[in-house]
Amino acid sequence: MEAAPFTSPSSTCKTSSISSSSSLISLSKISYRNHSPFKFKSRRNLSVRASNDDSVVTLLDYGAGNVRSVRNAILHLGFQIKDVQTPKDILNARRLIFPGVGAFAPAMDVLNNTGMGEALCSYIQNDRPFLGICLGLQLLFESSDENGPVGGLGMIPGVVGRFDSSHGFRVPHIGWNALQITKDSEILDDIGNRHVYFVHSYRAMPSNENKEWISSTCNYGDEFIASVRRGNVHAVQFHPEKSGDVGLSVLRRFLLPKSSLTGKRTEGKASKLAKRVIACLDVRANDEGDLVVTKGDQYDVREHADQSKVRNLGKPVELAGQYYSDGADEVLRRASENVFVPLTVGGGIRDFTDLNGRYYSSLEVASEYFRSGADKISIGSDAVHAAEEYLKTKVKTGKSSIEQISRVYGNQAVVVSIDPRRVYLNDPSDVEFKSIKLTNPGPNGEEYAWYQCTINGGREGRPIGAYELAKAVEELGAGEILLNCIDCDGQGKGFDIDLVKMISDAVSIPVIASSGAGVSEHFSDVFSKTNASAALAAGIFHRKEVPVQSVKEHLLKEGIEVRI
Repeated sequence: MEAAPFTSPSSTCKTSSISSSSSLISLSKISYRNHSPFKFKSRRNLSVRASNDDSVVTLLDYGAGNVRSVRNAILHLGFQIKDVQTPKDILNARRLIFPGVGAFAPAMDVLNNTGMGEALCSYIQNDRPFLGICLGLQLLFESSDENGPVGGLGMIPGVVGRFDSSHGFRVPHIGWNALQITKDSEILDDIGNRHVYFVHSYRAMPSNENKEWISSTCNYGDEFIASVRRGNVHAVQFHPEKSGDVGLSVLRRFLLPKSSLTGKRTEGKASKLAKRVIACLDVRANDEGDLVVTKGDQYDVREHADQSKVRNLGKPVELAGQYYSDGADEVLRRASENVFVPLTVGGGIRDFTDLNGRYYSSLEVASEYFRSGADKISIGSDAVHAAEEYLKTKVKTGKSSIEQISRVYGNQAVVVSIDPRRVYLNDPSDVEFKSIKLTNPGPNGEEYAWYQCTINGGREGRPIGAYELAKAVEELGAGEILLNCIDCDGQGKGFDIDLVKMISDAVSIPVIASSGAGVSEHFSDVFSKTNASAALAAGIFHRKEVPVQSVKEHLLKEGIEVRI
């Protein structure tokens, strides 16, 4: 049954009426202020005139986050892209996609200061074909509590609030979850009980006032709004461009609403948030200057037989594409145009000055990663320094890379990579850091250990433990922890369960277990014995010793939900 078109004679667009600009504003120059929602009164007549080219999709890219992923998906489906430069481009769009990425307040600043918000409201009120993604859904509501309250566009009744983590649910909500479709939405027709990918800390809740908008919900502690639809206006909280073939079908349904899309739909058994299996690509230049995927043995990437050569396990783009085809839930590597699952990129996320004396903030560096196709960025050594300073002063300066990036892009975009090594102890009172009793005693029978954090690829130890670092970076604004272990790296004997359990029990943000996987059973072991949200491997996948699909089949047999 067709949904009712958008009609709202009393509806008002609650965005500031500020003179428009012909170009979007640099996010690094945005002021973070609260927006007070008030009734929108247009100072000029805004007429909506659609273009006639069916092959063109208008994209509202306001300058934050990984919009390249949406671009790649649109191009993959055979469409051309027209970028919004002025409010008129919105009004003249035949179909408009708004892939909102980042934090609520900076996005509203851009919409207000460029006149885009006013045009966007007019476009939607005229029931023109619209698809909002993630923040592009949230901005349609009246306001958000994120760094707020901050006024939204006011098209849909409700306030966007933060997930409640008090009952053991980790925030941000990151990963592959199931939808409960509540009414015909057309664009969700091919999902078929399969998982879609979410990454967010804030959500809108169903109510009597907005129930006519809701087309699907998702359960994560509470039932929240996963998608809305009224007439030709659609918006989704999940990321179709990162949801594999399922997500591409959502985009295809929006872009080709009248076509008869054929093909057998694959039915899934999605019921809740799935555990993630992540493929990691360590990319670096070899001695010939070529970028290759390598793998360390306790962080040593040189071949044992020939110490002069960097271990070469393949080409980055080819391996990333293979892992997408094999069903990996995420890939950590340089961006690829044909990988429609999340990409996390790490390395070099810090303030620096180049050889010409030009200073770059960590926010500027991260912005380039996002614009190049990264969905999340991973911070290593710089996070250690920031945590040490924070623990010493107890002051959040707002200047650390974690704070800067999470303020603009949201904490779900910031992963902190922890590289600890075991330091064995006979008595836990010997150190000031959190220590644990080991399941397997140390080489000299030691029953305890603390985990010393390192920087610079494990080459330099620091006076801070993994437990203390994890707690500090969560407070500074990190949204996820990638937990490595130098002792287990490349050994194939399993994850360090003691370490993973300690850290995943200590924080309320998701933890990715890394280092040591050798067989499928190691994945079920870490998921059943700890609160890890995801598990990562590299060498066993690169060398095809254990295919990704074999790991997932094993996990399903063990009763652990994964995306299939």
